[in-house]
Amino acid sequence: MAGTVRRGGQIAWVGLTLGVAVLRLRRRRPERLPAYVSATLVGLGTTFVKLGQGLSLRWDLLPAPYREALSRLHSDVPAFPADQARHMVEQAFGASVEELFASFDDHPLAAASVAQIHPARMHDGRDVVVKVTRPGIHAQVQADLRLLRRTLRVAQWIWPPLKRHRPLELVDELGAFLRDEIDMRHEAQNMRRMAKVLDALPGITQPHVVEPYATRDVLVQDRSHGTRLEAAYGTAAAPALARALLGAYVHQLFGAGVFHADPHPGNLFFFDDGRLCLHDFGSIGVLDPASRLALGGMVEAIAADDAEGVLDAAIAMGFFPPQVDRRSHVREIHLILAEMASRPLAQWSIAEAIWRVARIGQGAGFRLPAHLLSLIRTLFLVENTLRALDPDLDLLGTLSAQAAAIADIAEASRPSGNRPLAMRLARTARQLPQIATDLLRQAQLSDGRPAFSVHHHGLSSTQEAIARTGNRLALALVTLGLYVSGALLSLHSDGPQVFGHMPFLAMVAFAAAGLLSLRLVMAIARSGHL
Repeated sequence: MAGTVRRGGQIAWVGLTLGVAVLRLRRRRPERLPAYVSATLVGLGTTFVKLGQGLSLRWDLLPAPYREALSRLHSDVPAFPADQARHMVEQAFGASVEELFASFDDHPLAAASVAQIHPARMHDGRDVVVKVTRPGIHAQVQADLRLLRRTLRVAQWIWPPLKRHRPLELVDELGAFLRDEIDMRHEAQNMRRMAKVLDALPGITQPHVVEPYATRDVLVQDRSHGTRLEAAYGTAAAPALARALLGAYVHQLFGAGVFHADPHPGNLFFFDDGRLCLHDFGSIGVLDPASRLALGGMVEAIAADDAEGVLDAAIAMGFFPPQVDRRSHVREIHLILAEMASRPLAQWSIAEAIWRVARIGQGAGFRLPAHLLSLIRTLFLVENTLRALDPDLDLLGTLSAQAAAIADIAEASRPSGNRPLAMRLARTARQLPQIATDLLRQAQLSDGRPAFSVHHHGLSSTQEAIARTGNRLALALVTLGLYVSGALLSLHSDGPQVFGHMPFLAMVAFAAAGLLSLRLVMAIARSGHL
């Protein structure tokens, strides 16, 4: 109990210190803030390091300097003793290390904040690595997440404007990400799923789970003896590796609908025979057939400078609701495509174009669903790696040349196997049955009468103002009632009294009325309007 209280106090104190530092540095030295935030999270330990790494994926919440600083987060954590690692392996699999492995190296290859990796060899001669989570990490993460939620609840009570940013929802999302990160079964499941996709591709491979050795705390997988992809930058093999990587992601995104979601150079290796090897499957992305088709249509429309087609694809992917101001959105998309077209071909970015389209008209409270954020981040990482391998790569031209093939791959992934003659006709034809179904369903719900929706624009601020006014009137009436009740109670001397003659209940009524009056005055002062 004492440890929990001490840890809670540490989290609250660090949060308060961070808030003061943000206020101090935001005006004087804003460029130092990302590094300061990063160092603060490292000081809080493993849970907050991993939460920071998860927060770096939120492209819709953080500016680029913060994302870059948080994505590089790591804890300088020493390796835990080998006898603990051996004990966890034996506890996980119910057998001694000598029975499980022909050899087990007590010196880890790497030690991180969540797990450390030991090289080993199976009895059949297969080289493997054994990934063992740190002892007690699951209990530590659960306790830290509970304390963080309590701290944020208190912070919201002290500073109500914090609620607008929905911090508790964000903590829940990051907590789910963290629990997956520290569960080796989750990574093993991702590896099995990706193996079905990547094993079918020539020139692409990945480590496989050594079955059945995958539990919550320990994972045994093939050991890869490849070379980090960064070593190929600037070499004669780099253009071929770039083409292989691009082909692999075209297949993952548009054909399989399952993709490796963290393709930074540290997770990409290559072999002497030219094969690519993908590592670290803690995070994968999934696209349903409709999203794959929409993404293919968006790539095709961007390559063809078709703003209308880009908007249709963005709506189909869920970036915008169907009821949008098409004229203004098409105009914004035209500006984005025109600006991108003015760049040299080697600097064209499909990922940037999609990201900028997604942000049109979204405002400061913009948040994308996690699966779309994962997709956009993956596109950025793949593009950066492709350009590092081949700086002269004309990504737009390459994708334009493959647009028909990409559309065919995406179309073939749909449950129905009929292929259209033209993509525009196909898109319209696919939409018609859904439109008819929706109209019939609406008619059924309205006793056979078609239902129509009226959508307004620009009235949200008026609605909010009316709601605030109603809340203040209600608060004022309650406050007035308390003052009247206190005055009536003060006329009677029944019950306990304070200060010699004042009834206790009257004091309670006056105190409550005073607090509500203060709350009302503060709300009016913040709004700037009487």
